[in-house]
Amino acid sequence: MSADRQHFVLVGGGQCSAAAAAALRSRGFGGRITLVGAEPDLPYERPPLSKDYLLGKTAGTELTIHDAGWYADHDVDLLLGTQVTGVDPAARAIALGGGGTLGYDRLLVATGGRARTLPGPGSDRVVYLRTREEAARLAGLLRGGASLVILGGGFIGCEVAAAARTLGGDVTVLEMQDTPLQAVLGPVVGARLADLHRGEGVTLRTGERVESVAEHDGGLLVRTDRAELDCSLLLVATGILPNTEFLDGSGVRRDDGVVVDEYSQTNVPGIYAAGDVARHDHPVFGEPVRVEHYDNANKQGTAVAASMLGEGEPFADPHWFWSDQYEHNLQSVGVARGYDEIILRGSEDDVSFSAFYLAGGVVRAVFALNRAHDVTVGRRMVRVRLRPDPDELRDESVDLRRLLRPERRKP
Repeated sequence: MSADRQHFVLVGGGQCSAAAAAALRSRGFGGRITLVGAEPDLPYERPPLSKDYLLGKTAGTELTIHDAGWYADHDVDLLLGTQVTGVDPAARAIALGGGGTLGYDRLLVATGGRARTLPGPGSDRVVYLRTREEAARLAGLLRGGASLVILGGGFIGCEVAAAARTLGGDVTVLEMQDTPLQAVLGPVVGARLADLHRGEGVTLRTGERVESVAEHDGGLLVRTDRAELDCSLLLVATGILPNTEFLDGSGVRRDDGVVVDEYSQTNVPGIYAAGDVARHDHPVFGEPVRVEHYDNANKQGTAVAASMLGEGEPFADPHWFWSDQYEHNLQSVGVARGYDEIILRGSEDDVSFSAFYLAGGVVRAVFALNRAHDVTVGRRMVRVRLRPDPDELRDESVDLRRLLRPERRKP
């Protein structure tokens, strides 16, 4: 079938699908494109929801990636507020929650994930942050002076803690591990970020497990294995679960997300996956990787469009992310997992340092606090699997760019 007569269906109403739609058109695809999203809103950016949106610096309308006119001008059909309930690869069709089916020639799964929820009956005082609607409600509650307990010291937990403290709120963070962000940055960097939040007035309780949450007339009682905490609001920020249930019975392989190769192709012909939901075979790290970053959703969404057109290359982006907390900028590139050495560069006292994660002497990831340049250079280090001299990494008189010269690279 001619490409101009094919129908590409993009399931997921976020950044990844929006990027894929734009890339398909920019590459000259003249066939039909349908974007199916579970939320009623046009695809929008999520990162500001836990930062500037809560602070009132970014309006909801500013989050929209493309306005409705863009989709009309680029002949992208929108099915918003629509759940996909199943996939039939033999018929090349998806089942829609409202009834009926939609055929496809190529299918992109970019459904992201949903917030992990607490077991048991819910409460209006227990909130989550994944959608714009949830962020709008949380913003109103924070401006109303809510005393906030945050369950989880990951990126969402830390960013909301920073926003709430900036608004003058009383904030307690409960993190089961020894430091915040330990799962993605390790305990060494996590300990320094713990100091940062405590210095801003956050009560950070680590290594503590929540046992129960009970509502009373004045708020919530959060019981842990160490204490009882009274608050008016509990934010559960314990990560996301990939949205893959609609693939039951499809034969698509799943393992902590949808498993794809380096071209974002699943084990089922004609079905691809990208963004937060995809666990892709990474050619740089030599292992399957699933990341929940805006930048990855954008880049992998662009890359998968080429793969769907038969023009793809292995997706080898080293994965970059950023976070703004208080007046500080955090950036990281690579995967800080499986390392055996951390080299610190800069001044922790000045809240300006970077950390290089090495495995067998090879740079696997780079983190920087208020030192964006180090991550810019670090991205190239991770890509080429640089094996630098640790002393030169520590020495700030050494220009990091010099270490990238071929003659400076160790075998």
